[in-house]
Amino acid sequence: MPQILPIKELKDTAKISQLCEESNKPIFITKNGYGNLVVMSMEVYRQFSPFSHIMNKIEEGETAIVDGRVRDGFEMIAEKRARYDI
Repeated sequence: MPQILPIKELKDTAKISQLCEESNKPIFITKNGYGNLVVMSMEVYRQFSPFSHIMNKIEEGETAIVDGRVRDGFEMIAEKRARYDI
């Protein structure tokens, strides 16, 4: 269930920060009973970011290169063609 707080709660920034860290979900802030803001931790933001999947894949690729877990693309394609008679 989403956490919803009135805007006056933003005065206690330490409490809001702690709630963000503990819940790992966005916190919705209302003003006069209507949605106004969304507050979340940096980790949650990264998960919601449209580029997070792409950035994770880039980081995985960079790690694979550093760890030496890469192969020549042409060799791999040749192996697949031979294996599947393409």
